[in-house]
Amino acid sequence: MTTSGTGSAPTTDLSVAVIGAGARSYIAEHVPEARPGARITAIVDTDEIGRARARTAHPDAVIHSSLDDLIAAGGIDAAIVTTPDHTHEAIAVALLEAGIAVYLEKPLAITLESADRVLTTAAETGTPLYVGHNFRHSAVVRTMREVIERGEIGEVKAVWVRHFVGNGGDYYFKDWHADRSKTGTLLLQKASHDIDVVHYLASGYTRRVVGMGDLMIYGGITDRRDRRGETMPDWFSMDNWPPLAQTGLNPVVDVEDVSMMMMTLDNGVLASYQQCHFTPDYWRNYTVIGTEGRLENVGDTAGGVVKVWNRRHEWQVEGDREYPIEGVASGHADADLLTMREFLDHVVDGAPTVVSPIAAREAVAAGALAAASLRDGSRPLDVPELPAHVLEHFSRVSTNHIPGRTS
Repeated sequence: MTTSGTGSAPTTDLSVAVIGAGARSYIAEHVPEARPGARITAIVDTDEIGRARARTAHPDAVIHSSLDDLIAAGGIDAAIVTTPDHTHEAIAVALLEAGIAVYLEKPLAITLESADRVLTTAAETGTPLYVGHNFRHSAVVRTMREVIERGEIGEVKAVWVRHFVGNGGDYYFKDWHADRSKTGTLLLQKASHDIDVVHYLASGYTRRVVGMGDLMIYGGITDRRDRRGETMPDWFSMDNWPPLAQTGLNPVVDVEDVSMMMMTLDNGVLASYQQCHFTPDYWRNYTVIGTEGRLENVGDTAGGVVKVWNRRHEWQVEGDREYPIEGVASGHADADLLTMREFLDHVVDGAPTVVSPIAAREAVAAGALAAASLRDGSRPLDVPELPAHVLEHFSRVSTNHIPGRTS
């Protein structure tokens, strides 16, 4: 890695690899814009269809069929890992041990033990690790955080989240996401964003969790199909409705399509999260209640609004204050760009980050234990702490996972 240029926008000759050429690998397209001089030079995919897709997307990159080949070839400064969730642990550990900085798509891993192994490896090798919790950079989350930081609702005491996953039948039940052995739970794959945001808005981490859930709709659909070689855009359609009319589901469907969890945070804040994969609409609704008011978002992309009620009255649609949500009208391309820029700036300059491995681990811990709870009669479970030397390492690196906290 070499740097050049003067002034406030230096260029960086940064060689970046992409591990996994699936649907989510498009985030790599942000690399040149995120950091001048950074470029995609290599791609790894174990499937020939994926390698063909990679050649089309990045014709100048070297294509490898295995991670071992990439590491042996050398010359890579950083890697973006966008493979299925159950592969994250092994890939991240190998890259970190090779001294290659890692951008790891969320969730960090599908078990708490795997997440802790990745963080321990990062701490012991000193190799930069970044987990792609891009939702912290979304306009709706930034707006809510700003309301809280200005003190408009007082001290946060409760956070409620409702997640309507209208595209769930296409996004999560027609490929590996539906298979518990590869996903663990959609309280990780899908909800890890929201658990992380709960922690971010409440400035605390979950320490006790209770889960409930069921496979209510998609488990009863018998039309199944092996979609190896395809990615989600190949089958997605807004016309795939209603949910019981879905066809071509994954051969294995054993993750819950309705799930919910209750959380007690280490600072006393109480939180809840609910997720449904057969709603007609697709958005997240947050309610944050403080000692002097509450906020709630209506819509979570451009055109939506964050409303604040901080005077006493009966119900009213209008907030006492309202803040428009900026950014993209759909999806999260703007947050992806900001997240990629933060990662590359951290790798090159040691710049502080809003996203952190510790926070990513805490999202996995809460989601994984909530799933364990819901599958065991909703038994309350406590979240264990990270090993002290791992916490110490990440308290020294220039990250800012929760303002004012190092663990």
